[in-house]
Amino acid sequence: MKAKMFRALLPLAIVFTMVSCSSDQSEDTSSQKVVTTYNYNDTELKLVTLINDYRASQGLNTLEVINHISYKSEEHNIYMIDNKVVNHDYFQQRSNNLVQVLGAARVGENIAYNYQSAESAMSAWLNSPAHKENIEGDYTHLGISVTIDQSTGKKYYTNMFMKKRS
Repeated sequence: MKAKMFRALLPLAIVFTMVSCSSDQSEDTSSQKVVTTYNYNDTELKLVTLINDYRASQGLNTLEVINHISYKSEEHNIYMIDNKVVNHDYFQQRSNNLVQVLGAARVGENIAYNYQSAESAMSAWLNSPAHKENIEGDYTHLGISVTIDQSTGKKYYTNMFMKKRS
């Protein structure tokens, strides 16, 4: 009897745990204002060039950089550094922000961790079918952030892709 009750209540406990996170643990995605300024570092600029050169070599359109997308990417890097994780947590909130603020029809995301150069991160993405699919995807815009964890010196990469609604 106790085992049946435990099995019945376990899913509820899991759901409660998942939705009871404090606001400190999540990314701030409530802002509906377009961020227009972003200061790109050399690695970010190199990745934009590598992605667009690769797309052009495949006969695909190049992607226009939008500062707001880079800002949202940087927010995610900061989240990953602060929480010592490498994941796509809160992707849906970032995606929803791009839909609401920029009129996105589709959003994709690549992340990477601890690659020393733009070329090595790009190579890893191209050697991963899911990441390569995003790079080759039907998108019109992108944003990129490469953030260094000051305590470890390791780099966190978030690259978001977006297709604007027609």
